[in-house]
Formats: sequence, structure tokens, C-alpha cells
Amino acid sequence: MTDCAVLFPGQGAYFPGALAPLADDEPLVRETLEVLDAAAVRVGRTAPSRLLLDERAPSLAELVTTSPADLHAALFAAGTALFRVLTERHGLRPSVLVGHSFGELVALTAAGVFGPEEGMALVAARDDAFAACPPADGGMVALDVSATRAAALLDGLGEWEVTLAADNSPRQCVVSGPAEPLERVRGAAAMLGIGATRLRVPYAFHHRMLAPVAGDFAGRAAALRTGPARHALHSAILGRRLDDEDAVADLVAAHLVRPTRFTEAVRGVHADGVDVFVECGPRGVLSDLVAATVPGVRVIAPLRRRAGGREVADAVADAVAGMGAGMGAGGAPSPLPRTSDPRRPPGPVHPSGASGVLGASGVLGVSGTHGDRDGHLAEAPAAAPAPRAAGGGDRHGVVETLRALYAEALGYPPEVLTEDADLEADLGVDSIKQTELFARAATHYGRVLPAEGSRLTSYTTLTALAGLLGTLPALDASAAEATA
Repeated sequence: MTDCAVLFPGQGAYFPGALAPLADDEPLVRETLEVLDAAAVRVGRTAPSRLLLDERAPSLAELVTTSPADLHAALFAAGTALFRVLTERHGLRPSVLVGHSFGELVALTAAGVFGPEEGMALVAARDDAFAACPPADGGMVALDVSATRAAALLDGLGEWEVTLAADNSPRQCVVSGPAEPLERVRGAAAMLGIGATRLRVPYAFHHRMLAPVAGDFAGRAAALRTGPARHALHSAILGRRLDDEDAVADLVAAHLVRPTRFTEAVRGVHADGVDVFVECGPRGVLSDLVAATVPGVRVIAPLRRRAGGREVADAVADAVAGMGAGMGAGGAPSPLPRTSDPRRPPGPVHPSGASGVLGASGVLGVSGTHGDRDGHLAEAPAAAPAPRAAGGGDRHGVVETLRALYAEALGYPPEVLTEDADLEADLGVDSIKQTELFARAATHYGRVLPAEGSRLTSYTTLTALAGLLGTLPALDASAAEATA
């Protein structure tokens, strides 16, 4: 029988209202959020349910800039609530839990090492440590090469101050260090034809520059009550199973200064017999990385977009089907769109398990915002009449036309623009460029642009944009002629 691993992503695993449909169907979600809201308020944070149940809540980009501590509380709450649904409602029995950077703190709580209230306090202690010991300026760069090749590049350049921060997959890693040497590395990589993207983070996470922060964090965490783990844990930071009490203290102390070796962790867990990986958090970044690392395994992301209770049940049934069990959690196995597409190249991921250009406290890579308000749309708006498209007026035809238009404008290979690729998160396209591109698409289809002030960044996938185009009124004949 195949075993199952549950993955806990990092800071990019957020989009506004991520748990809203699920909370409507699952009392466990609201029950968990009530507990965590109270715990968050006790440590000076905003109740995370405000962000997780309201689709109009601030986007990931906004939170990273203005309220990173509230974002972290929401990330923790989302993973904790979903884990309860997966295990208590649907009976999923993981053989091992694996976190990516910040996600390791969520995994510790899910395993029972920390209770929910202590877990929230742990997350707050991390932010408090940054406030108490502000690090020197630094940054991070995502490289489209393996960690081995990145190490060779750093050795060849003699840039010893820049080090590996995250080994995400066989063809993607993140390096970090002081600003000037990091920029030299980025420039050299670009000259060699290596994809190199500077991440929007204020510090060099997973670097020795954060040693004072890590020490302060470890001291604060030591004051929190812990208990025995109810699930096995594999740490991508320590590179081993957590099998004793000292390991927890080791992980907390190393969390900000040692690299996240996710590729090695996934391969190790797979070698131990795990062929099914379930992502416990919004989006599906880690699922994509797993598919790129060990092709052929089954990867499930129940909240790749907003999903209700039935959809999550179907995703669990899909996981169980992959394990050869007959649990039948809620119906037939879910269709493949719920799982990761191994052919889709994952976007660069920052050390905390988010694939995104954002990130403020150690979390994200070059792709990181999915959500209706942040790019990860549950469903594209129902189209009125579909806009005209070369080769037909169906939604698929519109998506294909948008793919060609956007690929040409961005200079990207068309195959990179998959239907669910997030323009900002997975492709690094900022909101200004998104508005410009959509204006071109509207002109191409003879559609009237949405009213000024509308949030086009709420529709950041090609599927979502195709749906939006279908709801826009057509230009009248004279206006259409003027834009031709």
C-alpha cells in the first residue's frame, strides 16, 4: 500500500478568502478559526479569519508590504484548519509531514508538538524576533538551475558571501546574501543565460546574516509548551526526521539561517515509499515542485483555488485512490485539474514554500500570489456571450488567443502560459503590466474595458481573463472601428 505525505507550504500560500467556501460547508474550519482568532489577538495580531473568509481581503502583495505579521497568522491558520479537515473529517492518515521553510512551523503544530494556541504564539515569536533584532540589508535571487550548478557558479565567481537558501527542485533554487554581491551573482547568471530573478524581500533569509534573529527566536520559542508528536515529521532544514525533543529546538534555531533542502526531502520521503503528496494550504506551489522532482507520483492540492467541502472531499478521495485504499471520502476521485501537471514548469519558489515575487519575512520566490484578489481564482466569472476568437467563440479558443497575445508581448514561450499559471505569481508580471496586457486583449476582441478602479489583478490567470472578457460589453461599431 502506498503511503501519503502532507506538505505545508510557506508564505506565498495565501489568497484572500481562501477558506470561505470550505468554511461554509465544514464546521471544523470555523471552529478552528475561532480558536486561532482568539490566540492571534492574545499575541497582538489581527484575527486571521478576516483574511481567510473575506474574498475582498487584502492581497498577498498588500500584506507583505503592510502587515506581514497578520499574513503569517493567516498562513498558519489556513494550514492548521485544512489539516483538521483532511484528517478529522476525511480520515486521511499521513505517514509523514513535510514543511517548506515557514511551513515547518505549521507542520510542528499539525503534528501536535505545539498546540494550536502555542503554534500561533510560535509564529508571533518569529515576527517579534525580527522586530527585536532587525537584520542588515540583504536579499535573495531565484536561479533556474539546480543547487549543484548554483554552488559551482558561486564558487567560480568567488562570491562566498552569497549562499544557497533553498533547493526547491532539480531546476530551481534560491540564493541569498548581502545586496551588492547578490547583484553581481544575478548579473553573472543572466550573462550566462541562466534565469535569475531578484526577489522582493527585505532580508537574506536562510543566511547567516539572520543569526541574531534566529537566536532571539529560539529563546522565545523555548518558553512555549511542547508535547510529543502524533505524526512523523521530516525536516527539509535539518535534513532528517524529527525523532527527539532536541530536534524541535534545533529546527527553531536553524529555521532562519540554514537552507531549505526541499528537493532532498522529497526524494528521501519518496525513497521511503511515499507516492502520494497532499499539499495542506492554499495554492499548489509545493505540488508543482514535487511533480518536477519525482515525476510519476500523485500530487494533490485541494485548495489550488477556493473550494467547498465537496471539492476537498473529492481531492481526498483522489489521494486515497492513489494509495490503493477504498475509503471513498466524498465520492469519486477528482479529475486531474485538481492535481499538479508535471509538464508545467513550477515558478521560482522562495525558501518558505511560496512561489512568488513577494515575500517579507522569509518566504517566497518568483511566483507567489494566487487568489481571486491575488490571482488564484476559484472559478472564472460566468461568461455572457463569449468574445470573438480566432477559430471560434468558445472559452478554450479565447484562452489560446490570449496565450499567443501575452506570450508575444512578454517574450515568453507560449507553453509557459498554462491556463492556471498566475501572471504575477508564476510569471512575475506586475499589476501595471497586467493592466496594459488586458487592455490589448480587450482591444483585440472589441470589448469595453472595465470601469476605472476595477481590480484587474483579481483575474490573473488566462482562464480567469477569458471569463472576464466574456462579461464585458462590446464596443459599438464606430468605437470598434476607431480601435482597429
